[in-house]
Formats: sequence, C-alpha cells, structure tokens
Amino acid sequence: MAMIDAAIWPALDYSRVPYRLYHDSELYAREQEAVFRGPVWNYLALEAEIPEPGDFRASYVGDTPVIVNRDRNGDIHAFVNRCAHRGALVRRELSGNAEEHVCVYHQWCYGLDGGLNAIPFRRGVRGKGGLDPGFDMGAHGLRKLRIGTVNGAIFGTLATDSEPLDAYLGAPILAEIRRMLHRPIRVLGYTRQRIRANWKLYAENTRDNYHASLLHEFLVTFGLDRATQIGGVRMDARHRHNVTWAEADSDTAEMAREAYNSARVRNDRLTLREPSMVKFRRDRDDNFNLLVTSVFPGAVFAQISNSLAIRQIRPRGVDMVEVHQTMLGYADEPPEMHLHRLRQANLVGPAGLVSMEDGEAIELVHRASEPDRDRSTVIELGGAGIISDRDYRVNDVPLRGFWSYYAELLGIEPAGAVR
Repeated sequence: MAMIDAAIWPALDYSRVPYRLYHDSELYAREQEAVFRGPVWNYLALEAEIPEPGDFRASYVGDTPVIVNRDRNGDIHAFVNRCAHRGALVRRELSGNAEEHVCVYHQWCYGLDGGLNAIPFRRGVRGKGGLDPGFDMGAHGLRKLRIGTVNGAIFGTLATDSEPLDAYLGAPILAEIRRMLHRPIRVLGYTRQRIRANWKLYAENTRDNYHASLLHEFLVTFGLDRATQIGGVRMDARHRHNVTWAEADSDTAEMAREAYNSARVRNDRLTLREPSMVKFRRDRDDNFNLLVTSVFPGAVFAQISNSLAIRQIRPRGVDMVEVHQTMLGYADEPPEMHLHRLRQANLVGPAGLVSMEDGEAIELVHRASEPDRDRSTVIELGGAGIISDRDYRVNDVPLRGFWSYYAELLGIEPAGAVR
C-alpha cells in the first residue's frame, strides 16, 4: 500500500476527507507519534482528583498510558506508565495513594517524581549477577511529561518543542475552560464508553454543529439544543480547537416547529413525566446553555444545560475509541444542585439519552466507509473555502480546522492549503 502523503486531499480547504484516513493502520501508528506524542498538549486529569500528597490517577496520551500524581511537597508530576526494565505497566489501578510506584513484574521501584529509586538484586546474590557497577539509575526513570494547568485542569506533553500551553490553547479556549472551572469543583462520577470506530470520527463529532439538533430528537423536543437558537462556533487562531455555543431562550417552540417541520424532522413525539429533569437553572451571569469546547487532539469540555463534563478521547486501535468522561459539579453548591447535574448527566455517557446516538452514528460511518477508502466525505455546511468563526449554527466549518492542523502535524499538508 502506498504511503499517505499530501496528494491524498481532493480539496485544499479540507472540505473533502478521504475515508482512508479513518481506516489505515499504518497511519494510526504515525499519528500516535506525530499527533499525540507530538507538539500538542493533552488533557490528563484534574488537580481535584489528586488533592493529597501521594494521590495518583491513571490517564492516557493517545494510546500511551500515563500516571499523574502529587508528590510529598504537593507538586504535580506526570510520566509514562511503563517500567524502564521490560516495559510492563507499573500502575494497574485507576487511582489511589502511594509512597512510591512499584512494578509488579520485577519490583523496580519509582518515586513520586518518576525517578528510579531501587532495583531488587541490583548487586546480584553472593557476588554474582546483577547490574554492572556503572549502571546509571538516574537515566532509567519513568519518561516524564511537561505539564501545565488551567484552573486546575492538568495538561501534559511529551514533546520538548511544543509551544507554551496558553499559546497552544489560545484566548477563546482558555476563556471557556476558565469559565467552566471558575471555582473549586467536585467530581461527581465517571463514565467510560467504547465505540467501534476510529478516534477521529469522535473528534469530528464534537466539532459538528450540524448534527446535534437532527440526530438528537431529545435535545430538540425539550429545547436543549436547536438550530434555531442564537449560537455558532469560534476557534483559536490556528483553527485546531473549537467552541460550539448556544444561548438559552433565544428561540421559541413555534420557530423550532416551523424549521424542523420544513426539514421533515419530528420534534413533538416525546414527553417527560418529570420535566424538571431538563430545566436549565442559571448559575452564572451569562445565558449559555450549551458550550462544547473541543481541544485538539482529544479533549472536550462540555456544558449541556446544567451538566458539566470533561471527555478524554482515547484511541484503542484504528477501529476502536474509548471516551472517558468526568462528571463535575462545584464544591460550594448545595447537594440539590449536585443531584440536578447528575440527573442531567443521563443525557450523556454510554447509555445516555443523547450520547448513545453519537456512538451509534459514528459506528455507522466507520462501517459504511471502510469498503470505499478512496471516496470522501463532504464538509461544506457554512460554505467551503475560508475557515473562520461563524455566528450561526448550521455549519461544520470546525471539522476542516481539525483536518488542517492534523495534516500539518502528519506532514501531509498540501501546498496552498487553507488554514
């Protein structure tokens, strides 16, 4: 099979994406190195998940396992969860508290800074065996990540040449992360979902402003997300990240009925026995009831009505993706608001009233596109050509921004391409 290069793109504005990019196993290996382990910042965890010295949490950078922990001085460290000796996973738990990290295979012991502290039988037994006297313990610690934080959200990079975190995210993205994490948070729970599709299909889905009010009948019926709302998309200067936004009470049921009836989409078939479940309770000074912030390559900070969550996209091979979701509330709000947020969390997750449909949809794309890898998607909602912010909701422009930066990192950006 020929190597994928810049000639693969049918259009310089990335409005045509060849299906092959979702199915090529060689490309999957390349993107783990060039994208996830390249000059990007990956969301890892929250400071609130490791509040005490010795607390640790397992995470991922693409398909690379990572440990995030707090040392005895309260400083945060992140390193690859792989023993220097034989490559075994060091920490198998999802989280915990420990004085050190010990590999179960041969008991190599690492400190909370990732340094190699001890090796069993390093000097051998009875004067025989063991390591050479010149073996450098300092050179064989766990591979460290550079880390940065935004209001308690921990990001990490394995690259030495990545730009500063604030510059990488850009002003619009920083503003939305700070908006969500503007006061101390409380983790309300976790969900984990495996979808039989390529990870990039899920990354596209979070940037797709077009599908939400068509695929998700629940959102339309109860006014949580409709194309008739005031809203749009805004991106960082490089167009690699995206914020999808909508304002509450900016349309009417009659406006929605007219728009969706003309599109032959039913939005009146569902009723709720407990309407308070979907009630939007304003808990800040703005009027946004939808803010979905997608950070390249694999993080999503999402507010859907009053539910708050951070999603981490974890590739599991070319044909599988795992979505790990952390549900949030604020530490200083009453228990009743925590309960309300948890009830609305039923919109998302593996069996969510909304997210279940996303998983099914991208699995359909993955299965149907596999046989015809030289055919392409059509990404032109909101117009082809320039990639820019839009103040309307019927568009899929941010998908092209994603592919533009992806092509740059993979070294397959064609001459004259739109950025």
